[in-house]
Amino acid sequence: MVKSDPVDIVKVVTIFILSISLPILADDRVDKGERLFNQNCVFCHQPDAIGKPGLAPSLTNPELLEISSDKYLMSTIRDGRKDTSMPPYPHLGREGIMSILAYLRSHDRRANRAVEVDAQEQAQGDPRLGQLWFDQICATCHGPQGDGYLAGGSGTAIGKSGFLSKVSDGFIRETIKVGRSNTRMLPFQGPAGLADLADREIEDIISYMRTLEE
Repeated sequence: MVKSDPVDIVKVVTIFILSISLPILADDRVDKGERLFNQNCVFCHQPDAIGKPGLAPSLTNPELLEISSDKYLMSTIRDGRKDTSMPPYPHLGREGIMSILAYLRSHDRRANRAVEVDAQEQAQGDPRLGQLWFDQICATCHGPQGDGYLAGGSGTAIGKSGFLSKVSDGFIRETIKVGRSNTRMLPFQGPAGLADLADREIEDIISYMRTLEE
């Protein structure tokens, strides 16, 4: 009869215990995140974080979750958005913020592309031409300077440093091209786009947006 190595037995038992406990811990974090969301975020972002035009954006939109890094989402919760109605929530602590993140991620149905998107090249467009496009297309919802809701717009404050300092040019580029399904942010490239912008024109818009941060 072959004797089992005690070390191997310990390894097997450990793996078995982890295989049971880790999903439970993950579920607990999602549950905690939902509770914290309902205590702090639901008033603006609505149940299931679907958002409300003119008040707060959807946080469970598949296009948003697909290109958002954990760092981006967590830092936004922690720091809020200066000069907007989004306050900071540092008092939740890292554990609380990670729990809300887990709750938001529980709505994710696509593979995350944040690393790929954030690695895209910086825009090298003409901000003067970008302003013309921004004024004609983006300002309709986001306000003349990208001030968002506080300027009476139905779109978010994409011209504020609280947003621009946290997103890559790739993040902005993908959002303009693809839009956000089930929201008022439509795609602006391709046959289904509200305006079939060329890549060059999108680069111009991003370059202009970067001047708003200065």
